[in-house]
Amino acid sequence: MDLVWEDMLEKQPIVSKMVMNSINKSRISHAYLFHGDKGTGKFELAQLLAMSIFCKKRTTLDPCHECSDCRRIKSGNHPDLHKIIPDGASIKKEQILHLQKEFTYTGLESNKKVYIISQAEKMTDNASNRLLKFLEEPSQQTTAILLTENSHAILSTIRSRCQMIAFKPLNPLQLEKSLQSEGLTEANARLMTAITNNVSEAIEKSKDTWFAQARKLVVQLIEMLQHNRGEVPIFVHTQWMPHFKERSQLQEGLDLLLIWFRDVVHCHLEETSAIVFANHQDKLEAASMFWSLGHATECLQFIMEAKRKLEQNVHPQLVLEQLTLQIQR
Repeated sequence: MDLVWEDMLEKQPIVSKMVMNSINKSRISHAYLFHGDKGTGKFELAQLLAMSIFCKKRTTLDPCHECSDCRRIKSGNHPDLHKIIPDGASIKKEQILHLQKEFTYTGLESNKKVYIISQAEKMTDNASNRLLKFLEEPSQQTTAILLTENSHAILSTIRSRCQMIAFKPLNPLQLEKSLQSEGLTEANARLMTAITNNVSEAIEKSKDTWFAQARKLVVQLIEMLQHNRGEVPIFVHTQWMPHFKERSQLQEGLDLLLIWFRDVVHCHLEETSAIVFANHQDKLEAASMFWSLGHATECLQFIMEAKRKLEQNVHPQLVLEQLTLQIQR
C-alpha cells in the first residue's frame, strides 16, 4: 500500500503537520533531524518528504506514486536521492566525502537533491566534522534528513543547523493496528503492545522462540500457584530461572506476570476489552475465581516490588521465591 500523508498524520500527527505545512508554503528546511524511538515512522516520513519534493506530477501534498521519480525512490534507485547507513558499526568519513562528491555534480534531472542519513548518531568524529562543513554551506535546493534514536549523541553544532523534529511513541491503538497490518493476530498484537511501544521490537519478539517460551512459563507458573503450590519452588529452580538467566530477561518475565494479574483485575471489573491475554480467557476466569479483586491488586504491588529489588541487585532467585510466596498468601 502506497504511503500518503493521511497515514503519517494518523501515526505522527504533530510532526506530519509541521512537515506538510513546510511543503505547502514551499519552505522546506535545508536540514532536518528526525529523532525518536525505533519504529515510530522516521524513515517513512523521510521517504514521503523526498517523494513530495521530487514528484513532478503531484497536484496535492501527496506524491502520485506512479511517475518515474516516485517509482525510483520506492525502489531505491533515484539518482538525486542518496541514503547513508552505517558501514559496519559506524558511518565513516569516506561515506560523507563520497556524498559531498556526488553533490558537486549538477542534478541529473533537476537541481533538487536530498540525502537521508540513518542512525546518524553512529557517525565517527571525522564523519561528523565533514558533515558539519557540508551543512555550513547549504545549497538552495539540497535537503538533508538525519534520522536518530539518540539526538544527544550528535554534535551540538550539527543539531543547531538542523530543524529538530521529535517523533512521539505510538499510541497503543495505532501500534496494534500497525502490528496487525504486519501480519500479527489481534491477540498477539495486543500482547506486544503491552510489552513494547516499538513496532520493530514488537515484530521481532512475536517471532522469538525465547519469548514464546517465556509466555508459556508464565501461564504454567500461574496454574501451579493455583493447583500445585508445593511444586512451585522446584518449578522456579528447574524451569523459570534457567530460562530467565539475565536480569533483563527476568524483568521481562515479571512484566508478563504483571500483565496477567492486570487481566485478572480486568476480569473482576468485567472490562473484557482491556484484557491482553485474550487467548487464555478460560484460564483468566479460573484465576479470577482463585484470586479475589483485593488479592489480585496486592499481587500487582508484589510484582512491582520484585522488579524494584532486581534493579537494586537483590539475588534473582531469592526475589522470585519471595514473590511466589507473597502471591500464594
